[in-house]
Amino acid sequence: MSPTQVVVIVLVVLAVLAALAVVGRQAARRRALRARFGPEYDRVVAERDSRGAAERELRDRERRHAELTLTPLTPGSRARYAAAWEELQVRFVDSPAETLRDADELVSRLIAERGYPTGDFDDQIARLSVEHARTLSHYRDAHEIRLRDERGEAGTEDLRQALVHYRELFADLLGAAPVGPTPQQRQPHATPADRPDAVSTTPRQREPERHQPEQHQQDAAPTDRPHDVTSR
Repeated sequence: MSPTQVVVIVLVVLAVLAALAVVGRQAARRRALRARFGPEYDRVVAERDSRGAAERELRDRERRHAELTLTPLTPGSRARYAAAWEELQVRFVDSPAETLRDADELVSRLIAERGYPTGDFDDQIARLSVEHARTLSHYRDAHEIRLRDERGEAGTEDLRQALVHYRELFADLLGAAPVGPTPQQRQPHATPADRPDAVSTTPRQREPERHQPEQHQQDAAPTDRPHDVTSR
């Protein structure tokens, strides 16, 4: 074998090794993007002309996300947001449309306090997708229903579902489920409707009143019940 042939073979081997290294790096970066963005990876790939273009966009999202100054919530702030969300759930039965608007504002306020932008919705989605990709579909669905409500095209059940969608992102940003029963609300045999994450739009049917002697009706003191949407 001539020296020239040896050089050619060495160059071919080096080229193959370099190509394998490039392919390996691309595969590793692709796995990392899939792991980080989850369903958002597939969504972006489906929307772009090529997988390469989609992955460049996702890497750009990572770069812009790194420029943010994110702030963790203090325990006091987390408690205030949880209390505000519980109040929303309670008010939903009586005023669903107004409550949905308030829920959107509350979620936006939480997003801003965490350090994310709140201007353009698409930019907001792109920044949130780096750490909260798995709840973005809920946020998109809630946003779409709110826009339909502004056009007068959403029913009460749509609004209820939007509130559930908002709650998913809200809980993700909060770091915990925003609503939980207080000790006074806990019941020994709670039905599924009594769970705090159930948002009911149908008032509970009243039981027929029982006739009692007049003196008993005067002596009986009304029983206070906690005002919770889950008991309606």
